[in-house]
Order: sequence, then C-alpha cells, then structure tokens
Amino acid sequence: MNAQYFAQLDDNNKVIHIAVVTADFMAANPHRYPGTWVETFFDTPGKTYAGIGFTYNEEDEDFTPPPPPMEP
Repeated sequence: MNAQYFAQLDDNNKVIHIAVVTADFMAANPHRYPGTWVETFFDTPGKTYAGIGFTYNEEDEDFTPPPPPMEP
C-alpha cells in the first residue's frame, strides 16, 4: 500500500482536514470521507503541499497558504 495524502475542502475550498489513505480505500468507504477531497503531494515541483487553512485553487490545481497573522 502506497500512502496518498488528501485534503478535505469546505464550501469555500479551504482545507479543513488532511488524511493519509489510499484512493481505493476512500472510494470503498464514502461514509468515512464525505465532502470534497483533493490529493496533495509532498514532492511535486511547483506545487504546494496542503495544510489546514490553505485554499485550493481549481484552475492551478494547487494550494495557497493563509496570510500570516497580523502583528499587534
């Protein structure tokens, strides 16, 4: 089994969860993985690995990190 990484998106394409699971297992267990999931990769040049709070851009098929917090 090769590990795959998936990001669960909310209605605004924000990442709300990351799962390490195979695509086959996800497909066989849709009740455990509801909603929209997008595969994310550690080692793809030019692409960003997803994290909680990142936004998925469908056009670029990439993730954008959230802006840094404002300093007081």
